[in-house]
Amino acid sequence: MNVIVEAMDGRPVARQRTEIVERKGVGHPDSICDAIHEQISIHLCRAYQERFGHILHHNIDKGMLVAGIAAPGIGGGRIVEPMRLVVGDRAATEFRGETIDVASIVEAAAAQWVGDHLRFVDPARHMIVQNELRPGSVQLEDIFQRAVITANDTSAAVGYAPLTETEQMVMAAETFLNAPDFKRRFPETGEDVKVMGCRQDRRLTLTVAVAFVDRHVPDSKTYFDRKMQIRKELEAHLAGRLQTLDSIRCEINTLDDPARGEAGMYLTVLGTSAEGADCGQVGRGNRVNGLIALNRPSGSEAAAGKNPVSHVGKVYSLLAHVTAREIHSRVGGLQEVTVWYCSRIGQPLDRPVLASVQILPESGIDAAEVEPRAEKIVEKRLAGIEAFSAELAEGKYPVC
Repeated sequence: MNVIVEAMDGRPVARQRTEIVERKGVGHPDSICDAIHEQISIHLCRAYQERFGHILHHNIDKGMLVAGIAAPGIGGGRIVEPMRLVVGDRAATEFRGETIDVASIVEAAAAQWVGDHLRFVDPARHMIVQNELRPGSVQLEDIFQRAVITANDTSAAVGYAPLTETEQMVMAAETFLNAPDFKRRFPETGEDVKVMGCRQDRRLTLTVAVAFVDRHVPDSKTYFDRKMQIRKELEAHLAGRLQTLDSIRCEINTLDDPARGEAGMYLTVLGTSAEGADCGQVGRGNRVNGLIALNRPSGSEAAAGKNPVSHVGKVYSLLAHVTAREIHSRVGGLQEVTVWYCSRIGQPLDRPVLASVQILPESGIDAAEVEPRAEKIVEKRLAGIEAFSAELAEGKYPVC
């Protein structure tokens, strides 16, 4: 197995002077796209296994959420035209003479996810699902019939550990704003939340967008009063989590202008900008660890919706982060770990063309002593890739 462990010099991201990290919440159009396409893949995996005993070829990773038309307003607006979710790429619709009703699976998976995650969106009234899935190529479908499953693409993926304090704070901010308890106390906040963190030395500023639901906003004073309360609560919540940072400041809905009436407030009917402002696309949301970290290396694959058996764009993307976390936690003495996997189409997934680990040891740590331990973890993870793929098929690892 071609595993290379390399000790690196330099300054870890957490100690660089600047850092930029973004997270898109569950109601962001890109997150909606990623999550529903992943849900469709999970439902398809379940259906294939129940019918045929194994997963068939599919890649549900080409999709777009076309924004609808909405007329939000103080006290409650209306939806003029629903959103349209275009689900595309490939999925097996027939196997050994039996057909699979992929269209029904797509509809059910989308409706279930929306019902579970977007409080104000009625999937029957507010979203049209346009199924554009087609059967896959004969050669790619044949991969699933082989004794040894091989990579269906030549691709590469990268993962890293640990998360910096900035990354943790950005994650904590969005999860706090979308937590059930927060929604009970601030029902006027929708699920469309986006957090952009910019750190300069030891000062962190978060620019936060929070969609307000118009039916819960009786007047402009309520809007701006509640926005101020949200800012104070968020800053207090995050201040209690500070470790090495000196300060954190949050700015919410910075496009607002009290002098412009309804046009100067971020109002929505359904709690998501996808209702009438922003479209979404698979692959434009968070990376598989839930963040968009601009100081970190990043691959080009969209993991959401890809099959968990042979598509390295999903398997290796998640495996790289899992491997990096394990190396960092188990080896010890490492400031930073980055793991790279590169595949070759037709080659077994447990035999990548290259598995590369870059480690940044702490002062006084002998790299020669820790490198073999990191290599063994990589080898063990690759040897267990079949079980890992099975966990992906069950949705045990979030991809956005």
